Amino acid sequence: MMGKPVIAGTRITVECILERLGAGETIETIVAEHPRLTRESVLAAVEFAARALRADVIYPVSGSAA
Repeated sequence: MMGKPVIAGTRITVECILERLGAGETIETIVAEHPRLTRESVLAAVEFAARALRADVIYPVSGSAA
């Protein structure tokens, strides 16, 4: 997956999960569409992203930010 972090045992990226949650999908919907995922794995993706953003890095934002 081009070096992107994925959920263990799948080809589902953390980025994909975050995008879907950001679009308003529920954890239950995501898990229902991807039987290899669990609620815990989706929450682990969110936790991973939160830890990654704690680093002292500046992320450029293009367009309007939320």
